[in-house]
Amino acid sequence: MMIGMVAALATLENLELLNVRLPMEDEACLFQVSVRNGKWTRIQIQEANAVQPDFTSLEHWSPGATTDTSAICQIDLEGKLLLPGFVDSHMHLDKSFSLTTVGNVTGTLEEAVRNYSLASRGFSKFEIQSRMMRSSLQALSFGTTHIRTHLDFNMRASREVALRTIEAALEARQLLAPYVKLQLFPMLPYNMNSADVEVVEEALRMGVDGIGGAPHLSQTPKEDIDRIFGLAEKYNLPIDLHSDETDNPLMRTVEHIALRTQEYGYAGRVTVDHLCALASMTDEDALPLIERMAESGLKAVSLPAVNLYLQGRHDSFPVRRGVTRLKQIWDAGMKIAVASDNIHDPFHPFGRGDLVQIALIGSYAAHMGSSADLRTLLRMITDVPAAVLDLEDYGVRPGVSASFVILDCESPEELFTLLPDRRWVYNQGKWLRMAASKASWQDTALSNYWEQASEMVSFRKPLEGG
Repeated sequence: MMIGMVAALATLENLELLNVRLPMEDEACLFQVSVRNGKWTRIQIQEANAVQPDFTSLEHWSPGATTDTSAICQIDLEGKLLLPGFVDSHMHLDKSFSLTTVGNVTGTLEEAVRNYSLASRGFSKFEIQSRMMRSSLQALSFGTTHIRTHLDFNMRASREVALRTIEAALEARQLLAPYVKLQLFPMLPYNMNSADVEVVEEALRMGVDGIGGAPHLSQTPKEDIDRIFGLAEKYNLPIDLHSDETDNPLMRTVEHIALRTQEYGYAGRVTVDHLCALASMTDEDALPLIERMAESGLKAVSLPAVNLYLQGRHDSFPVRRGVTRLKQIWDAGMKIAVASDNIHDPFHPFGRGDLVQIALIGSYAAHMGSSADLRTLLRMITDVPAAVLDLEDYGVRPGVSASFVILDCESPEELFTLLPDRRWVYNQGKWLRMAASKASWQDTALSNYWEQASEMVSFRKPLEGG
């Protein structure tokens, strides 16, 4: 059984947007931007708060009101923030929303792995696909237009169980392709034997996008890493590995990954995720290791929400929290993104696929709250993960396909303080999500107090006399 398609949205590929804030371009200016045939054609500084009578406020504009799909839609954003579509560089879409059937009493990574492995035998392909569709669309509703998902590949259960997830993911990727792009990375089993390799190669030939795994869980991690690099080279695929997801400061499989990355000439094609062990190391141990990672051309992804939840479970106070060294890795010149990881499953009972929320959690965990830090966090959910996924057709610049999210705020400070749910999502020539109407006070006095106070309280300028 496969989830059926619905009628396609009308394509609106020609846009003229006025009074746009582009925080990744120049925050001192407003912009007028143009989209023709689905691609950015002009990014132009405009006069402040320009008024043009032919433009309709985004608050009142609707895609359904445009009957001529070739017409130019003229929309006034009235100072709202526009960002390129978010990129979630590490999810587990197939596991999402499985907590009702797969529990985790201790809250540990070990129990989560064990329980999901046992339960995966009973999941149908349709159930796996449905979970992937739900979590993908939920992420899309918050502005995510590209997702890399790691896939369970339970060879210990059977070949059929392992390939069932691959088949479900391939079908979900095809169904979602007009709306959100998925990259599929099966997690290769550790301690592999020759029979395992045969099934792995079968999966790689089915059309996945790369190779994943968690070699730090293996009894023979170096051998598994070597085998993964050999398969990646054979099939010309990138590598994305869960790496040292542990509080043990002696766990350093990333050293061997960095070594093999250099030996195979795979710089820029290998991503290492979690890196929790770095958070338990001393500076004397961690900083030289980060330098070696940077020199080898590794890319990295931090999963702050899930690592805060899972790590330190075996500690008494003081408790290690496991979030890797975001600032030091960034300062070393490595591309490091933040990502969602798991949603409502035995690994993480919460989450909603909102990368703004994830970046905020990362800011708490890594002490990143300065003005410069907030701009760095924006990059960690946009252009940096786009580089992790090796996306070339990305961004807000002429010649690139228009894919963006508009947020009901005027600055990064307001974005991370208020976490606005009101968002407009545009991708591949279609308005995919329109924000609901603004909530309003029902008491006239409260409404007046709010408007007056809001005039004085700004995230972009200090209060007069303050």
